[in-house]
Amino acid sequence: MLIRKIETLRNGLPICFLALISLVALLVPVPVYAASGEDVGSLDLTGNWAGITAIVVFVLAYILVISEESIHLRKSKPVIVAAGLIWILVAIAYSQAGDTHSAEELVRHNLLEFVELFLFLLAAMTYVNTMEERGIFNLLRAKLVSHGYSFRGIFWITGLLAFIVSPFADNLTTALLMAAVVTAVGGGNVRFVSIACINVVVAANAGGAFSPFGDITTLMVWQAGFVEFSEFFVLFIPSVVNWLVTAAILSFAVPKERPKPMTEKVELKFGAWVVVGLFVVTIIMAVSFHNVLHLPPVIGMMTGLGFLKMFGYYLQLRDMSQAKSEVQHSAVALASDDSALFENAHHSDFDGVQYETTEHSAAGAEGKTYDIYKNLQRAEWDTLLFFYGIILCVGGLGAMGYLVLMSELMYVDLGATNANVLVGFASALLDNIPVMFAVLAMSPEMNHGQWLLVTLTAGVGGSMLSVGSAAGVAVMGQARGVYTFFSHLKWSWAIAIGYGASILAHFYVNADAFK
Repeated sequence: MLIRKIETLRNGLPICFLALISLVALLVPVPVYAASGEDVGSLDLTGNWAGITAIVVFVLAYILVISEESIHLRKSKPVIVAAGLIWILVAIAYSQAGDTHSAEELVRHNLLEFVELFLFLLAAMTYVNTMEERGIFNLLRAKLVSHGYSFRGIFWITGLLAFIVSPFADNLTTALLMAAVVTAVGGGNVRFVSIACINVVVAANAGGAFSPFGDITTLMVWQAGFVEFSEFFVLFIPSVVNWLVTAAILSFAVPKERPKPMTEKVELKFGAWVVVGLFVVTIIMAVSFHNVLHLPPVIGMMTGLGFLKMFGYYLQLRDMSQAKSEVQHSAVALASDDSALFENAHHSDFDGVQYETTEHSAAGAEGKTYDIYKNLQRAEWDTLLFFYGIILCVGGLGAMGYLVLMSELMYVDLGATNANVLVGFASALLDNIPVMFAVLAMSPEMNHGQWLLVTLTAGVGGSMLSVGSAAGVAVMGQARGVYTFFSHLKWSWAIAIGYGASILAHFYVNADAFK
């Protein structure tokens, strides 16, 4: 049975790969050429040697990305190299066609798209890392593991929290947090940890599907302007259905035992709730900048990051003041305790000993001083650079005409509904982020209901395989050896039922959006 499922996945790869190629080009040809007044879309390189070579380069790079877990090569590395090679091919092909300017315009447009996404995510990641450093997430975890719930209770509580928290903290962070709770409570119960981790991934992805801040894919759709901020929330019921249907099936496999209660005391660091408040203000600014001032949301996010940095400066001054007081207190105590020992020593020797000891104490205290740049450094740089590679790779393929080809194949030949349902399966195989990039790049003509549908399917479709979303990949690392690709694959049929149910719920609840 398992072999058949794997073979089915393999047979679906070509179609899903084509869907992936459609990806980042929201940033490519038509907008750029419209701006420059040239008909660049007529330059078709899909049958040219450069276009074929570019496809081969991209396929090889993505094979390395998919093989990250086994070969231990960070996913950003092959796509960054592939991006450079593809744009070399684009430049050569355009030059041979007598156009020496369009390639530069296209790559600059791609870079602008990446910079907006990069800065937005960098600000969000810094806030999340700061809240973690101040102890917010540890407090939540400690509260959960200390109440002595049954395994089934923990299953439903962690799933519910993953669904509720992910719209604000993003599905990746939420999945990691809840997976930490699951592994802490489950201990050596492999069956429970595996099932509960699947539930957390599904819930986090479902919760992220109805919020611009819940997933990278929803963020991209919002920034592209296809769905307004408030319009995402009509996907709430389909998202709930997606999680609940799957969770109900999974719950029958959860052990009925009760784990040993745990006691863990966690203290928040100074300013923890201020950071939470600043994060809320930052989200409000991002939304307001977009809806009221008609500016890119990233401006609001970066302004909020500036507020956090200013508060970080206050924390740094506070920590330095406390550290200085501790050093002075230590120096006085040291001088008092050792006065008898050194009263006959030479004055210069005493100075040397005292200076060395005090300096050592100051250095130790300095290490405890708050530094916001440490939280910046802890951002998911591999993920951010992976976005750079993917955006430029698919942008280059779009410049060669592949996105126009894919748009014809998927959204004209198959129809919008079939194409958008397939997007979910493609997301499971290839990761939902590049697949959504492809759809936005093609920018097909669809009604509002269809844009909401593809937002839903890309967000929750990635749950069908553990490698289909950032949340699944992250939890595999968190619960290494217990929650694996094959332990998730065993329940893919249940997740697929939830996926289908969410689509039906969307057609029923949001029927007016399709008119």
